[in-house]
Amino acid sequence: MTAKIKTSHGDFLPNLCHPQAILLLVLATELIAILLSINVSALPQLNWQGLGLYSFQIQWISMISALAICRLRPQLNRWPATRSGLVAYGTVLAITLVFSLLGQVVMQLLIEPSIATRFTLDIWQLIGNLITAAILAGIFLRYLYLQQQLRNQQQAELQSRIQALQSRIRPHFLFNSMNSIASLIGSDPERAERVVEDLAELFRASLAEPALIPIANEINLCRRYLEIEQLRLGDRLAVEWQIGELGEKVKIPSLILQPLVENAIFHGIEPLPKGGKVSIKIARVKQQLAITIANPYLLGKKSQAEHAREPDNRHNSMALDNIRRRLRVHYGAAARLSASEEHGLFTTYIFCPLPQ
Repeated sequence: MTAKIKTSHGDFLPNLCHPQAILLLVLATELIAILLSINVSALPQLNWQGLGLYSFQIQWISMISALAICRLRPQLNRWPATRSGLVAYGTVLAITLVFSLLGQVVMQLLIEPSIATRFTLDIWQLIGNLITAAILAGIFLRYLYLQQQLRNQQQAELQSRIQALQSRIRPHFLFNSMNSIASLIGSDPERAERVVEDLAELFRASLAEPALIPIANEINLCRRYLEIEQLRLGDRLAVEWQIGELGEKVKIPSLILQPLVENAIFHGIEPLPKGGKVSIKIARVKQQLAITIANPYLLGKKSQAEHAREPDNRHNSMALDNIRRRLRVHYGAAARLSASEEHGLFTTYIFCPLPQ
């Protein structure tokens, strides 16, 4: 079974209206103003008035250009790269032309208000401003474009890994589920129908686009999965749920809980002759969502982590690494996933921030 791959090429340029991008843009343009001022006058005789004028004009040009590119961003993302680049480049030059003309008008009015009716255009200053803007805009837009393409590539690779994980349903689980359905058709057709619906829901979730979903949906998916496994394991599988007051607005990345519950059964409960209990705790801890999944594992041979690192059982470590990356994408360093083994109990912890 193949996961559906998103064909979008991603954004053409970063979002220049993001607060962090605006701050970096202000700092970069101020450095350019200082550089131009030093180039005009020697450093000991730095013209502070000239620096102020450079800063004022360049900041306005950069801020208005960033705002214009933000407005054009949906179109830039749809157009071919060459067309988008020319439009963004032309936008910066057009804004530079307008503000250079306005700057000359304002400066002449401030120096001699009586010349309002006989404005003199300094064509060489205008050409100089355009050449400077053309060079700096070309370098800066090219840098932003390459940075965004690298980010798009990283996101595409991460999404491919996520979708590869989501589309992997262990063959033994599928075969066991089908055998359970076949055995129930004659004796309990209604329950067989429910198992088919649960299995279909698992497949639907594994093929869906990765996204943030209400935590209630993820819990419901885990319950469906556990109902299927309960048919096969019977009394060997016990499940304990402890869910605190979470609220309707709490969302988590899709398929975060289910793979961990699956690992708890496959690597923990199934090897135990008498089975065991999987404990799932979900609660608010201050401004964080705390998820704990615990299961026993077979003592005296290999730990669950060592068992998972064997060639046939690498799905566990792959699932943990993939979930850790997905949490990092959605929450950055504010989220974490860890695991521990102690006295025959394997425990997985997830902490991620809650919306304010």
